Amino acid sequence: MDFSEIRRVAKEKLKGYCRVCPVCDGKVCAGEVPGMGGVGSGAGFRANLEALARYRLNMRTIHAARNPDTTLTLFGLTLKTPILAAPMTGTPYNMGGALTEREFIGAIIAGSKLAGSLGFSGDGADPAMYDSGVEAVAAEDGWGIPIIKPRAQDAILERIRRAEAAGAPAVGVDIDGAGLVTMALKGQPVGPKTPDEIKDLVTATRLPFILKGIMTVDEAELAVEAGVAGIVVSNHGGRILDHTPGVAEVLPEIVAAVGDRIVVLADGGVRSGVDALKLLALGARAVLVGRPLVIGAFGGGAEGVRIMLEQMTAELRQAMILTGCPTLNEIGPRVLRS
Repeated sequence: MDFSEIRRVAKEKLKGYCRVCPVCDGKVCAGEVPGMGGVGSGAGFRANLEALARYRLNMRTIHAARNPDTTLTLFGLTLKTPILAAPMTGTPYNMGGALTEREFIGAIIAGSKLAGSLGFSGDGADPAMYDSGVEAVAAEDGWGIPIIKPRAQDAILERIRRAEAAGAPAVGVDIDGAGLVTMALKGQPVGPKTPDEIKDLVTATRLPFILKGIMTVDEAELAVEAGVAGIVVSNHGGRILDHTPGVAEVLPEIVAAVGDRIVVLADGGVRSGVDALKLLALGARAVLVGRPLVIGAFGGGAEGVRIMLEQMTAELRQAMILTGCPTLNEIGPRVLRS
């Protein structure tokens, strides 16, 4: 199995919900939500890629970084790569339905583990979405992190208990799903959370609690005050609010404000190991990848996901050699030229 075969099979199975474009930039699928696009004009989706593209890399080759180390420890797990799989759901109405929710998230979680990475599972209007994710995490001996929509408190707590029972190393809420169109269409009560509500969720579990969907310094500070273990800087792939900035635009100021107190992850427009290097240089501890892994899962199942993550990690390693970074900890602003 190679990339061309993965892309060919994925294009057939995705049935036009994703066109498997040569460059996944959100232009063709703009406004297609449900679907794989960005809401409204698609500006939020495109902003993620545009923000990354503004940075260039400073090439350095007079050094001893011949065999870079991409390993890290995250939430108690030792990983081979800082490139992780983002939570994604909605195979029937976002991806064409050729894979069931369980088949899809099973490929994401298992393929991530095969690559020495870590997959996140998601939540949605259909109970099969969260159920499938928790089942997939349990099937891989807890090697995955369930993320829950910002539902009523009791509904979140019930799902947290199931994440705990599955052996997950952490759990979280994608708070940016508060206005998600697909949830609204299915009559699901989601909405914003107060700082006290977040604090109640944090204290209700023994697991590290992650808040996904932070895009401003003030809300990063609120997350710290609520006691969360980590945040994901993310605009939900540009799928919830048109004209948001790109993740790479806001990440440096958020890291400067809270990066020494909590784990900061970034999810926005990663298409290669070089993109991952840029977000790591801007301060992220690890990065999440979404849409490209849909192609991997639909085109080759767990093996397709593994191949794509390993390819991105190889690209990251090569970029580390050519920017003089022997370890992830030594990737920093000196790598970048904006």
